Amino acid sequence: MTTHSAKPEDKRTRILNAAIHVFAENGFFHSKVSDVAKAAGVADGTIYLYFKNKDDLLISLFENRMALALSSLEEAVAAAEGPEGKLRALIRRQFELVAETPEVAEVLTVELRQSSKFMKEYSPAAFADLLKLIAGIVREGLADGSFSTNIPVTHAARMLFGLLDEVTLNWLLSKDKFDITEATDWVVAFILGGLKQGK
Repeated sequence: MTTHSAKPEDKRTRILNAAIHVFAENGFFHSKVSDVAKAAGVADGTIYLYFKNKDDLLISLFENRMALALSSLEEAVAAAEGPEGKLRALIRRQFELVAETPEVAEVLTVELRQSSKFMKEYSPAAFADLLKLIAGIVREGLADGSFSTNIPVTHAARMLFGLLDEVTLNWLLSKDKFDITEATDWVVAFILGGLKQGK
């Protein structure tokens, strides 16, 4: 009988999935690489075949999950019509992802800030792509007259993301969970009120 070891990518994925659970349950600061190894069912040393250290594991986790989220958001935006429709689709899908994968949301929204290496040294390309997606919607709205604002597009995109991030953080930390998908209407109304200022 021949046995086959797990493919390298399969094992890496298993480690990333385990890290989500461990970081969400224990917090990034209090988690150990050995905790992730145990949850993934691998030896401690195996982690270091794929990741330099705990911070590198967190950054890799961010890149992996952000890429998946960005792909989902791009699909939602592409299926919508007009700047307002695209904005609503992006916000709704973002909140749906939070509700569907709360552990991932907690790691990316809360625990990521516990890594000084990430906050000080890392320039996340996936996050930049997300801002470009948001900025593209705002720019389209300015071009066709749907939006009218004096806020520079790049700043408007960051402000919009900041609002989504804060609503997500509030939902994650709330003891009495509200329906975050319903928050789409609140956020859209709030944002459009600002983007349409002067119309």
